[in-house]
Amino acid sequence: MRLGRIASPDGVAFVSIEEADGVSVAKEIAEHPFGTPTFTGRSWPLADVRLLAPILASKVICIGKNYAAHVAEMGGDAPEDPVIFIKPNTSIIGPEVPIVRPPSSQRVDYEGELAVVIGKPCKDVPAAKAASVILGYTVANDVTARDHQQSDGQWTRGKGYDTFCPLGPWIETDFDPSDAELTTELDGEIKQRSRASLMIHGIGEIVEWISRVMTLLPGDVILTGTPEGIGPMTAGQRVSVTVSGLGTLSNPVVDKA
Repeated sequence: MRLGRIASPDGVAFVSIEEADGVSVAKEIAEHPFGTPTFTGRSWPLADVRLLAPILASKVICIGKNYAAHVAEMGGDAPEDPVIFIKPNTSIIGPEVPIVRPPSSQRVDYEGELAVVIGKPCKDVPAAKAASVILGYTVANDVTARDHQQSDGQWTRGKGYDTFCPLGPWIETDFDPSDAELTTELDGEIKQRSRASLMIHGIGEIVEWISRVMTLLPGDVILTGTPEGIGPMTAGQRVSVTVSGLGTLSNPVVDKA
């Protein structure tokens, strides 16, 4: 199932996005998309509504240094265990919403990533059972004020600004992430290209590691790490992250007024 979140003339709703007679249609889900969704009977052509971030997570947990080539470009060593950090849920935005560069930063980078969306409350999940707690997958951009990350000695400020976690365009529940290709384009030029199979720590291991530390809740989002090729964005540019089989997440870049 393809799950989304939309703004329509009737308000904000979770939807299932389906094809009907060659037209993409958003069918309204009652209450929430977890478990077995029920439908209200209302629907809209997808072209007539605005896609929002597909989920508003209670927390966004991110994995750092999870591709060997990215570790090398950053000048570090590959970690033995997953490195985790958190972005605030106020950093989440949806497709086409501008990424806002703060005036205090001289370098704001894109970091295209595959994201996992949790589907049920869980704790201490074995890697082999991780799939049973996952609702689906979406596309993410772990936007980073690189100079703040480096000067602060920890990552909260550099990763945590409003608009620094684009998510979307939707969640795919029936998706095999094991060898999905990820590409990031800046103004149409490919900057990142890699595959999920090159992750140092796989999705099962990531879910196990995080759930040993903290309880995961329905809608929580895990960003699984970025490959090599990170770089800066400037106002007026557009960044697009694509995961094969999931879709493309595209956002313009602006300076804070």
